Amino acid sequence: MNLTREDVEHVAVLARLGLSEEEKQTLRGQLSSILDHIAVLERLDTDAISPTAQVNVLENVLRDDEVRPSLTQAQVLANAPRHRDGFLEVRAAIEAPVEGGDE
Repeated sequence: MNLTREDVEHVAVLARLGLSEEEKQTLRGQLSSILDHIAVLERLDTDAISPTAQVNVLENVLRDDEVRPSLTQAQVLANAPRHRDGFLEVRAAIEAPVEGGDE
């Protein structure tokens, strides 16, 4: 399948990619080749193959929840650079907007 330059530009817009003319030409060939491979796969007879959502056997790798001792509040706060009223104190990650300023 030969894609046009317009096809490549459309895909680039959808992917929000800015491409040079050289990149568009390169991708035109690469994407056309990929679509040719997919066309070959579409011709395969898969009627005897049952649909599969997952080809690997999955198993739960999470551990069981167990109650275990943890640090006390005093131990945690002893390692904190700043704390107030029993809580860790951190700087704001997002500053509040300045009144009258542009957002």
